[in-house]
Amino acid sequence: MRISMTSLGVACAAAVGLSLAAPAVHAQDYPTRPITVVVPFPAGGPSDVVARIVAQHMSGTLGQQLVIENVGGAGGTLGSARVASAKPDGYTLLAGSMGSHVAAPVLTPGIKYDSQRDFEPVGFTAHAPAVIVAKKDFPANNLREFIAYLKKNGSAVKQAHGGIGASSHMACILFNTAAGVQPTAIAYRGTGPAMNDLIGGHVDYFCEQAVSVSGQVDSGAVKAFAIASSERLAKLPKLPTAKEAGLDYQMSIWAGIFAPKGTPKEAIDKLAAALDKALDDPAVAKRLTDLGGSVPTKAERTPAKFASFVAEEITRWSPILKTASAAAKK
Repeated sequence: MRISMTSLGVACAAAVGLSLAAPAVHAQDYPTRPITVVVPFPAGGPSDVVARIVAQHMSGTLGQQLVIENVGGAGGTLGSARVASAKPDGYTLLAGSMGSHVAAPVLTPGIKYDSQRDFEPVGFTAHAPAVIVAKKDFPANNLREFIAYLKKNGSAVKQAHGGIGASSHMACILFNTAAGVQPTAIAYRGTGPAMNDLIGGHVDYFCEQAVSVSGQVDSGAVKAFAIASSERLAKLPKLPTAKEAGLDYQMSIWAGIFAPKGTPKEAIDKLAAALDKALDDPAVAKRLTDLGGSVPTKAERTPAKFASFVAEEITRWSPILKTASAAAKK
C-alpha cells in the first residue's frame, strides 16, 4: 500500500492538532472526579475549620466533592510539601496559611518547599486577628498583669503553639518579643491539641487567631487578655486590643487555597471562581464572621492579587521573624 507524503503530512498534522487540543478539552471538563484539599494540621484548628466551610460550598459549584485530608506535623510543612510535589492537575490542593507560607520557611529547618516557587495561588479565604489566651485560672486580670507575671516567672511559664513554623508559633514569638518575655515554648502537632492542653490547664497560654479561640473564650473555657488588631472584634466586643493595654502588637493571620506549581490556568480559574462564589454566599460569610474571621474583599481574592499579597507578607514578616526568633533563642 502506497502512502503519499501529502497524505502522511495531513495525518501527522491532524494527530498533532488532536494532541494539542486534548489538554484544552480536559481543562474544559475539569473537574471530573473528587478533589483532595490537604489541611496541613490536625482537625479542629483554624486552617481546618475555614477549609471545611469554603470547601462544602465549592463542592456544589464544581459538581465534585472537595475532600478534606488532614496531614499534620512539623508546623504544617509535611502537608504543604506533599502538595508542592503533587501532580499539577488540579486534583490536589493545599489549605495554606500565614504559617505554611510565611512563618514556616523562616522558622522550620530543612523545609522541603519554596512558598512562592512551588505553588499556584488560587485565592484568599479568610483572615482574623491573633488573640492572647490563657488557662481559665491564670492569676492575672488584664494584659498588664499578665505580662508582669510572665516577666516575673520567666521560663517557669509554659507557652503552647501548634508546631514550629505554625501561625500560632509566629504569633507568640512576636507577642513575646513585644512584651519582653521568655517563657518555655511547647510545640504541638496543631492548634487543636494545643488548645486541649490549655483548657486542661497543662500549659499556661497560647497566641492564635480568633477563628480558633473565640468559641472557647465565649464559653469561659479559657481566659482572653487582648486581641492583636487596631479595633475591637465584633465577635468579642469586651476584649480590649493590645494597643489599649499599652502594647504595640498587631497581627492578622490569613488563610488561602493553593495548587501545585504548573496546574493549568483553566483549572485555577475554575477553582478561583468557585471560591469567589462561596465567599459571596451570605451563609458562608456569616459562619466565618461568627467565628471571629473576616471575609476578604472581591479584589483581594483573585489568584493574581493573592499571589502579590503572599509575596508582600513574606517580604514584610521574614526579617521580623528572623530577628524575633534569634532573640528568643538567647
